[in-house]
Amino acid sequence: MIARVRAGDPEAYADLVRAHTGIALRAAAALGAGADAEDVVQQAFVKAYCALGRFKDGSAFKPWFLSIVANETRNTVRTAARQRTLAGREAAFAEAEPLIPEATDPAVAAVEIERRVALESALDKLSEEHRLVVTYRYLLEMDESETAQALGWPRGTVKSRLNRALRRLEKLLPDFEPREGGEERG
Repeated sequence: MIARVRAGDPEAYADLVRAHTGIALRAAAALGAGADAEDVVQQAFVKAYCALGRFKDGSAFKPWFLSIVANETRNTVRTAARQRTLAGREAAFAEAEPLIPEATDPAVAAVEIERRVALESALDKLSEEHRLVVTYRYLLEMDESETAQALGWPRGTVKSRLNRALRRLEKLLPDFEPREGGEERG
């Protein structure tokens, strides 16, 4: 598809945008963009389009693009020079993708919301590197290789930082255990 975009096919880039907008919004929101998540994603798509000449053939687009989203989010948050409240970040994250189906039992939904708020609070207490690796690996459901590519780190660094981050989360959330598929359980 990248070859089609490079050849000037506008529909090919539109397909890339459609395929990656949801995860890009989730990434921007999870990394602290808050209400600016849509602007961050739009700017990231523009930057990605301009940088397609530097995209390595045969590489996966998603990790490459999400690294652009992460950089743009950091730039936006720094430029804004304001702290996002936990409630604001949680609201923005929830708007990016419905987390609890409407048919869910209200009591179950309340517990899930409480668990997500506790997880967000614990993530805020991690270093930026640990928060990034947990966000990419579990909240964005990227595998180890994609996480390494998106963050520009060696796989061994992803493994060691993820291990340290999960140990820290265990102390902050004694019931936290990552599940396959990227969700926590307790």
